[in-house]
Amino acid sequence: MKLTFLGTGTSMGVPVAGGFGSENPTNDSRDIRWRTSAWVQTDEASILIDVGPEFRLQSLRSGIRRIDLLLVTHEHTDHIAGMDDLRSYNYVQKQRIPLVTTPSCRSSIIRRFNYMFGPDRTPGSVDVDIKTSDAPFQFKDCMVTPLPVLHGDLPVYGYRINDLAYITDANFISDETYELIEGAKVLVLNALRWSPEHPTHFTIPEAVEAAKKSGIPEVYFVHMNSYVKHAEIQKRLPDHIKLAYDQQVVMIP
Repeated sequence: MKLTFLGTGTSMGVPVAGGFGSENPTNDSRDIRWRTSAWVQTDEASILIDVGPEFRLQSLRSGIRRIDLLLVTHEHTDHIAGMDDLRSYNYVQKQRIPLVTTPSCRSSIIRRFNYMFGPDRTPGSVDVDIKTSDAPFQFKDCMVTPLPVLHGDLPVYGYRINDLAYITDANFISDETYELIEGAKVLVLNALRWSPEHPTHFTIPEAVEAAKKSGIPEVYFVHMNSYVKHAEIQKRLPDHIKLAYDQQVVMIP
């Protein structure tokens, strides 16, 4: 199984529009971060996790030619704003794209992209089969398990796909969800900044503790803001925990 990090940045991206954010940009390409999203490829499936505002560009630079399944973690704009760019995949694949998400995200997508749904659906608009599921399900050669976590007060789904556990935009993981990721080989986890504490996201030290509690041997952090300088922060992390970067590819046995 192959994991490609399409983006590893926070909701505003890095660098931030208007020049806000860190006043000390680096020449390290790993410190340029598009909105967090991922692409998982297996022998039989091409699975997209979240579809943010840079999806068209992410798809072009990564060479995504097919989307068999879309998993959406939650309804915030940096995770669904690229919905309209799925149209070309409908045209080529000539079928609806299955979409799995939380109940609140399903409602939000239908409301915000109302022209894609219902009897008055705009001809030629994106065609997705949007469902909610909190139970594990088989999709081609993948066992997909929704991972309930909290993003402040908002229920969010991470997803376990075979031996990959992917959790973004969370600041609380229940013991029940830790049990669902037990035995995974790779964990992806959000880690917004070193400090101070944030009301809806893990800080990097909090994410380190969550990663240790999981017991998963290979860990990648995503959803970092502009104050996280890759080379500097990586030196402060345990050896089995890495800051992910855009376009990084990880092979999962």
